[in-house]
Amino acid sequence: MLPELVQLGQLHVKHAASLCLVATLIWLATSVLRFPKKGSDRRSASAQDLGRKSSSTSLIQKPNRKPGEWIPSDFKRPTASPYPDWDVHATKPIPYRPFRYGPKYFITMGLRSMKWDEWIELDNHYLRYHADKARRIKERGAKCCRTAPEAMDGAIELLEELTSYLPERYPSMFRRTATGMANTITGESFNITQRPLPEDPMTTCARLIQDDLALMFEKPDGEYYLLAGAILLAGFWRLEDKFGMHLSEIHTSGDVPGFRTKLEKGMMNFFRRIRPEDPVLRNNYFIQVDDGLAWSHSIGSEDAPVVSWNTAQKNKAIEHHYFRSERQSLRRLPRSGAVVFTIRTYFEPITEIAKEPYVPGRLASAIRSWDADVSRYKGREKYEEVLLEYLDQKHAEQVAAGLDLDKEDEVRSYPF
Repeated sequence: MLPELVQLGQLHVKHAASLCLVATLIWLATSVLRFPKKGSDRRSASAQDLGRKSSSTSLIQKPNRKPGEWIPSDFKRPTASPYPDWDVHATKPIPYRPFRYGPKYFITMGLRSMKWDEWIELDNHYLRYHADKARRIKERGAKCCRTAPEAMDGAIELLEELTSYLPERYPSMFRRTATGMANTITGESFNITQRPLPEDPMTTCARLIQDDLALMFEKPDGEYYLLAGAILLAGFWRLEDKFGMHLSEIHTSGDVPGFRTKLEKGMMNFFRRIRPEDPVLRNNYFIQVDDGLAWSHSIGSEDAPVVSWNTAQKNKAIEHHYFRSERQSLRRLPRSGAVVFTIRTYFEPITEIAKEPYVPGRLASAIRSWDADVSRYKGREKYEEVLLEYLDQKHAEQVAAGLDLDKEDEVRSYPF
């Protein structure tokens, strides 16, 4: 989370939503990373590849079109390879741990290139996420899933992309049919050829995968607008507060310091120039002091006009602390030109991830490195005493058991 983004304290819910969505969007242009050791390059190979692309023509090439005009591309996503030995009951979530040691940070591009096979990640939490989404679709409807009329083609294109990709990548769960796709595990069948569609296409997309989804569309003013979304498990922000806003408004409505002078131009250039051929990824993380995957009730009711870390109980027992991380992909759809975010949330008890080698020490260092603004935004005062004491204890136990701190870089690399 960038320091410029973070003022939470006592916020109207629309401002809290602004900041959470802002965090997602600005991280696509910038990221807070630890300084590498002198003389070393700690980036992953994919990050290095992305850097080479950016220095040539891939992500920074100026588009030869007018603002709001999209010429359909003939790009076709490569056929996905089946996920090796994937099983809805046995395949564990990928253990993303996207935090780094403090205290030195600098701002740089925070993206890495995405392999097409890995666009959507499913695991043995699928059935829980599927049930939670179905419940929230029934209870909250258009508050969580919505498509503007002018965005319908892009939403349908996303649905078509998913019904093409999922049977390729996860053939033990999804099967193509004459009218769309069937989920052989849940028994659902999805007709994507019927007109009108049986339900909002973003709602159908949400039923297929564990991710939340958002579609941004460029208009003639050159701005990108949030015109379609399925935001069901976001934890801290609501689609209804930001639907229809453009990127600049999303940021300025959240009073993001320095956005106009430091961030707006670079972000808009990035959105205009990203091509269908160049999908990218990023990760982030939060600490949560309740077990709500869909909504963090510690900061207030999802329907309350005001939410705040001030409502959270201070220093709850460590069993109430959860590690919430997101793996986000960004790609442009070739036919409609919509820019689609997939936002996959991973949600785990702190007591579980602290069992992993190096994790408690590194996470404690990262939390201590947050400046005052980041700390206020992430509610650190509500949990730091209990959490840091626990992480320090687990780190000391690992070191006492023989953990070699000098070998960490040999066994892990960001974002793991």
